Amino acid sequence: MTALFGLDFRGKPVVVVGGGTVATRRVRRMVDYGAQVTVVAPEVSDDLSRMASHGDITVVRREVQPGDLTGVWFVVAATNESAVNAKVADWAHDQRIWCTNASDSHVGSARTAAVSHHSDIAVGVVSTGEPDPQRIRGVRDALADFIDSGAVSLRRQRAHGGKVILVGSGPGDDGLLTMRGRQAVAEADVVITDRLGATRVLSTLSPDVEVINVGKSPDNHPVPQHQINALIVDRATAGSTVVRFKGGDPFLFGRGGEEVHACLAAGIDVEVVPGVTSALAVPALAGIPVTQRGVSNSVLITSGHAGADTAALAAMTSGATVVILMGVAALPVIVEAALAAGAGAQLPVAIIESGSTDRERVTRGDLGSIVRIADETGVKPPAVIVVGQVASPGLLADDVSATPEP
Repeated sequence: MTALFGLDFRGKPVVVVGGGTVATRRVRRMVDYGAQVTVVAPEVSDDLSRMASHGDITVVRREVQPGDLTGVWFVVAATNESAVNAKVADWAHDQRIWCTNASDSHVGSARTAAVSHHSDIAVGVVSTGEPDPQRIRGVRDALADFIDSGAVSLRRQRAHGGKVILVGSGPGDDGLLTMRGRQAVAEADVVITDRLGATRVLSTLSPDVEVINVGKSPDNHPVPQHQINALIVDRATAGSTVVRFKGGDPFLFGRGGEEVHACLAAGIDVEVVPGVTSALAVPALAGIPVTQRGVSNSVLITSGHAGADTAALAAMTSGATVVILMGVAALPVIVEAALAAGAGAQLPVAIIESGSTDRERVTRGDLGSIVRIADETGVKPPAVIVVGQVASPGLLADDVSATPEP
């Protein structure tokens, strides 16, 4: 029976014998684990040469010798010659050093696991009988998919210090929630959630996970930001893992910076999980590229709460794309300011409501007509407004392939 142990390679000296494809893969893994890696081989791959040039590893270009193992913590025998690998495994055995043999796991004191990582948990799969790499990778991948689906709670069961994870959940479709974001939700004792974002995933949580809705709408802020900050700090101080579940990305008009500051000021460990921002994702899902070669080489993202700022007006008159979030109520003021600043009345505009959800709707017009069209069609927030030539209907069908690279 093969026993499984988790080994901490950080700062430990590791020797990898061999410089081919298999050795390169093993070296990458050891470097990721934080090991101090020395590669011993007459010839090494281009990848290993680049890693050595960057100082990530040390390469000794010659045949391996018994003295190369002196003082080493772990050895990987990964040459293309099974006899050499077996000899290295014997040397490691004599010196009481753990060793994996890439050509024969029966010759060596350790086996390499197929590993998947989920937050601060690693799941490893090894063969206890005849080696079968494809088989153990298949089992690992199936387990990883199951864990990352959110079907497994990752909550700590022993008492632990509180922490906060700010999770950007994207524009609404739960398929756009990142893997790390999904893992964080599975770790949560408390979720403090916005009104928008991938909130459907919260229905999968255990009933004993506390879910607090502090979501705002344009005309209704039931929980002021300072109270949200205090709530986050209070639950984390009590020892809970708190997930602050936010729509879009937490640092793009999401007040995530204020929440991080509140945590740090209270001495609370905080992690930020970036999210897919609606400013870029929602236009893309609607078939609008915010930049397009030969059409627009830059994009400005702005909040529409206070109307159009000077940077947005300058961008509208210079050919750049302007993406406006939270701008439906101020649309008449923004359009009036843009026209007064010299933007053309024919400049295309697209408004995407409830982007990425089954309620998505796209309304198009130009600066001269969009206020009237939005009023007639009853455009409502949440919506992303795109101003610029990229919002032209059928842009992607136009042939711009002959346009030279900028």
